[in-house]
Amino acid sequence: MKVLMLHGVNHNMFGKRDPKQYGTITLDEINANLQKLGQELGAQVECYQTNHEGDMCERIHQAYFDNVDAVLINAGAWTHYSYAIRDALAVLTCPIVELHMSNIHAREEFRHKSVFAEIVKGQICGFGADSYLLALRAGVSAAQAAG
Repeated sequence: MKVLMLHGVNHNMFGKRDPKQYGTITLDEINANLQKLGQELGAQVECYQTNHEGDMCERIHQAYFDNVDAVLINAGAWTHYSYAIRDALAVLTCPIVELHMSNIHAREEFRHKSVFAEIVKGQICGFGADSYLLALRAGVSAAQAAG
């Protein structure tokens, strides 16, 4: 099983950026935790991060051609306004799980809306770095159910 983890804008700064919201864990540590859990679940996890919206769309397009079994996405701020990423995700036929470390519904008003919400299998938010692991479990389960 192939799972693609997409990290959005500014996530390369985890560990330094707003520790109150995101803790001190780094992106490399998050990715290592995902790959470890992926091995336990029988899934190969590929992680990708970019600060460039067009590059994110291109990676999503490639996921379609790679026939990935599930996509996990924490798009950061793009979640709330990137119709380009939303439209790229809509091409996928595999389960998509949206995730956020913070509870986006308990933050600023502009963060309450996800332009991805109507096309993803589900959303996980508010559990810090554990949101990634919960999303991986959900993505693998949804992919298995999809057969």
